This record gives sequence, structure tokens and C-alpha cells, in this order.
Amino acid sequence: MSRGDGRLSHDLDPQRPGPQDACGVFGVWAPGEEVAKLTYFGLYAVQHRGQEAAGIAVSDGSGVVVYKDLGLVAQVFDEPTLASLRGHLAIGHTRYSTTGGSTWENAQPTIRANTAGTTIALAHNGNLVNSAELARQAVERGMDSDGSTSDTALVTTLLASRPDLSVEAAALEVLPTLRGAFSFVFMDETTLYAARDPHGVRPLVLGRLERGWVVASETAALDIVGASVVREVEPGELIAIDEHGLRSARFAAPEPKGCLFEYVYIARPDTTIAGRNIHAARVGIGRKLAREHPVEADLVIPVPESGTPAAIGYAEESGITYGAGLMKNPYVGRTFIQPSQTLRQLGIRLKLNPLRENVRGKRLVVVDDSIVRGNTQRAIVRMLREAGALEVHVRISSPPVTWPCFYGIDFATRAELLANGLDTEGIRRSIGADSLGFVSLAGLVAATEQPKTRLCRACFDGEYPIELPAGNLIGKHVLEGVDRRVAGAGAEEAAPAGATSRGSGGQPFVGSSSGGEVSSHA
Repeated sequence: MSRGDGRLSHDLDPQRPGPQDACGVFGVWAPGEEVAKLTYFGLYAVQHRGQEAAGIAVSDGSGVVVYKDLGLVAQVFDEPTLASLRGHLAIGHTRYSTTGGSTWENAQPTIRANTAGTTIALAHNGNLVNSAELARQAVERGMDSDGSTSDTALVTTLLASRPDLSVEAAALEVLPTLRGAFSFVFMDETTLYAARDPHGVRPLVLGRLERGWVVASETAALDIVGASVVREVEPGELIAIDEHGLRSARFAAPEPKGCLFEYVYIARPDTTIAGRNIHAARVGIGRKLAREHPVEADLVIPVPESGTPAAIGYAEESGITYGAGLMKNPYVGRTFIQPSQTLRQLGIRLKLNPLRENVRGKRLVVVDDSIVRGNTQRAIVRMLREAGALEVHVRISSPPVTWPCFYGIDFATRAELLANGLDTEGIRRSIGADSLGFVSLAGLVAATEQPKTRLCRACFDGEYPIELPAGNLIGKHVLEGVDRRVAGAGAEEAAPAGATSRGSGGQPFVGSSSGGEVSSHA
């Protein structure tokens, strides 16, 4: 069944999808404001981080309501729906699935009530690596499943399993048991919470409204709703916001390891992470790339949109003219219409088309953000040659991706990563370019203006900062059927072969309505 989650672009060539984004989260506490609409626009700002599903939870102080469905933010919500979501605090989520399949049950926010009558809704950006272990504990304690198979639902269940504690106290007990990357926004009837894993792998920022507070995955979302940036939620920090103001607690010592790939591809160019504007960082990466891999050429062109800032930097540093060579159709991946076999064979041409007059007779430098399987770059090189380009020199604004991510980005498996089996010359021949250059890891790190020790570089160098479980105890579908495996293998921990890692230390309420789906408890 076709969905509004960008499936068309994947279905054009099932072997071609590149890195899929992490999720986006947003939360607001603002009495007197239309919090559902603020959340809607905040989710719009982080839509790029996930396109499979969207949802909003609101509370008016007496009950929590969740409305969610598969699709984009604009497809899930309309004016009447938003008008019906009344309250003084809300959280929202845009999803790309990392643990748990793309089903309505796994859409977020998740919701759970404890036996004391408190309802918890939670949205998550990241991915836990000890989900199987936590799920076994939940099953062994008799906690029932609500049909979801996501690590987010599991955390919500664990928070609701301590009715003798306040939500804040329960969080301070549960959060230290979680391993992996997580930036949470969650809520009960009266309070907005935010928490970030001790490594701060995924971004999470705090903002101030005239009459309230906002937390979001990116500073761009704060800008969109008119909130001023206060600071980042710190690694290992739990924030609570209610009528008494904002308070902060530590559940773990900070060991910062921010995701390096956020600077390459995931975050919006108008976002700032760790004090560094992403657009400026990407332009800086392009400058590094030009110094490390110069070439004689007539025109520098980006693969839009993610290659654009680095291409600008490459052109500025090299002195080669910057221009457009590929036009992107921004709507092709946002349709419910399934392509025919004839259209599927066109592949990337449905998304990108060469500007023949600009590229004909030119020696081109083509700047892209990354190479995963190589199919996209192979098709682009072929298109540009067919359009009359004399030479095609490919420059990549990240090092070769040789390891999968287990912390919230859905790369291909290691066996599918082109750079895992080929050196640079082999990749060049595979994609058909006249030359190929990747920015060095040192050059990429320098462009972030962050110390190497504060960045997670695992997809590039295989050094995983958070210990990974062995064998089949990790993966997108690890929680599907976990209750049938409780008596199975133990929880022995080990990193994948060749990688290195450093360790860190109720009842569901589900209903439906026409259009989207609602979960509520009052």
C-alpha cells in the first residue's frame, strides 16, 4: 500500500536508498497559546528528519490526547484536527523508523497510563541498543505489550511501571538503564519533560517563548515558532517544565559524542549545533575538500540540496565557477501514486534532471554529501555524460561510509556499503567518474570546530562510543516477537567484529477516528 512517507523515491530502485534521517521531536509548555499549532509548525521545521509518520500529544491538565498517523505532517493534520487538540502543553514527532517497522502502532508519540491514573506520552529521536534486554525485563515483570515494537513504546511502558513514583522520579530511575542515543520529549497531564543521553549523540535544544518554553531537535524549529534559543539540553540531563518553572536534574555524567553526520547531511543548514552553524560548517567542508582534492574544471555543481553548501565552499576555495547543473523535483518523493514499471526504470531522473545548456561541453566538479551504495552517483555521472559533459569529477563532503549506524540513522548494512568493499579507485570505477575525492576525516572534524573526542565518528571509523550488543540483539525489528524469545539467548554484550566500542556505564488506551488515529486517557 502506498503511503505518504517518501516511498516513491525508494520504490524507484529498492537498492538505491541512501542514509535515512533520524526522527524529529518538538515540545512546548505555553498556557494561553495554541500549543497544537505551535507543535505543528515546529514539526514542519523538522520534517526532513522523518517522513514516515507524524503525531501530536496535548494536555489541558485533565487528560492527554494523542493524534497520529502515517504520512507527512501536512497529510496527518488539518485545521479542524489541530483546533480539536486543546491544552497548555504538547509534544510532537516526525518519524523515520530505526527500531520497529513502519506501522501505525509504532507511530509516535506513544502513550501509556499507570495504575495511579497518570498518563505519559513520549517522543524519541535516536535509537537504543539495549532494547532487547529492556524488553525481556518488561516481559519478565509482567508488563503487557500494546502492540508496538519500538524502543519508544518500551521506554514509555517502563516510565509507567512505577506508579508509586512521580513521572520525574521514575524518569531518574529509568533513564540511567537506557543505552544508546536518545533525545526524548515527554509529558504527563501537567508537565513537559526533556532528556538527552549521556553522550548527546542526537541534538536537543531549549528555547523561550514570551509565555512559555519550547524544546526541539533543531534550533531552526525554535526560529519557526518565534522562540529564542536558551541553550542545548545537556548530555545526561533531565529537564522538567510546569507551572513552577523550569528545573533540571542529572541522571548521568556527560560524555559528549555528538553525531558527526549531523554536520554532513541530517541537520538543516539554518540550524546551529554546539555553537556551529550547519551551513557554515558545510561550506567549510567544501573548502577543505577543494584543498585536499583539487582538479582543473570549468564548473562546480552541487547534487541538490544536501550538496549545495559544500559545493559553494569548493567553488570559493578553488576559484572555479559555481553553477546549477542538476534540477531537483522536490515533490516526487511525496506522492501517494505508485510509479509504473516504465517510470521506475527512469530511476533518479524523476528526482533530478540535468541542465543540458549548463553542462554541455564542460568539465564538471559534482559535489555530493556521501556515497552509501553508489547507485545515485552512478546514475548522476551517466546523466551528465549523456547531457554532454566532457569530464565528471565527483567530490564527496564526507569520508567513505564504511560502518552502519546504530544510534538513529538507518544506513545500509555493512555488506551493502560500497566503501566497505572497495578503495577510492574502485569506487571511482564503479560510479564511472573521471576522478573521485572524499574529504578526510580530519578535514571534516576541523570544519565542525568541535574536538574529535566530542564527536561520534562510528560510521566513518568503526569506533562506537556506546557498547553494542552481540548477534541478533540489535536491529530494526529486534523487538518483534521478543516475548517469544525471553527464554532464549542471554544478554552478553560485544561489539560487531572489526569494530571498537567504549561502554557507558499499566494499560494502553487506543482508539481511532476517521482520518488519523487517536490515543487518549482523561
